[in-house]
Amino acid sequence: MRIAMWSGPRNLSTAMMYAFGARGDCDIVDEPFYAVYLLQTGINHPMRPEIIASQPQNPGEVIETLLGPIPGRLPLQYQKHMSHHMVEGITRYWLGDVKNVFLIRHPARVVASYAAKRENPDLDDIGLRQQVELYDYARAMGDDPIVVDSEDIRAAPEAMLRALCEELGIEFLPQMLSWPKGGHAADGVWAKHWYGTAHRSTGFNSEIAPLPELEGDLGALVEEAMPYYRRLYRNRIVV
Repeated sequence: MRIAMWSGPRNLSTAMMYAFGARGDCDIVDEPFYAVYLLQTGINHPMRPEIIASQPQNPGEVIETLLGPIPGRLPLQYQKHMSHHMVEGITRYWLGDVKNVFLIRHPARVVASYAAKRENPDLDDIGLRQQVELYDYARAMGDDPIVVDSEDIRAAPEAMLRALCEELGIEFLPQMLSWPKGGHAADGVWAKHWYGTAHRSTGFNSEIAPLPELEGDLGALVEEAMPYYRRLYRNRIVV
């Protein structure tokens, strides 16, 4: 089984990657379209040259690898994807060959966290609009995509991971609840800029702070993103 986990940035996505990486039976792929995204958009991200040099730059080559043999003949592969990396022109037919899961987070938390790493984000940067588009596409391909909310996972990690594994039709393993500090061997080269908190973690942090109150352009961005969040939120797994 190939699990394609679609999220936006700053969305518990790295912790979820580490949880699946801790299983022992799961290959890990970290944001395989990042270089393609940077090249096709021309956008300036931190570590842009290093990222482009570290990955295939042809989307067809990326897709061929994602659908090819799983390294080590492992039964599972966890593909961590950023939904905003799937820019126009990247074919999506292969979503029918993976199990699609959508990891969402309240836009206020995403925007506040992202703005601390990169200035002046817009709707395309945080990925919620693209998540909805991909969710609808996966459904049209005959998949029954799964939606999980990051705050639900943080509030009840074991219950939510058990529910997710049940939806996927795989066994929940207790080792998914913890991992060693310092990251995973599959981390992309961008990890040293983006993954600091995840690298210091050994499990899911259950402390949930109040929603940030954002004003000005950031507050307007949250309001712009909310309809997309609500659309997916009402279809999330609940336990």
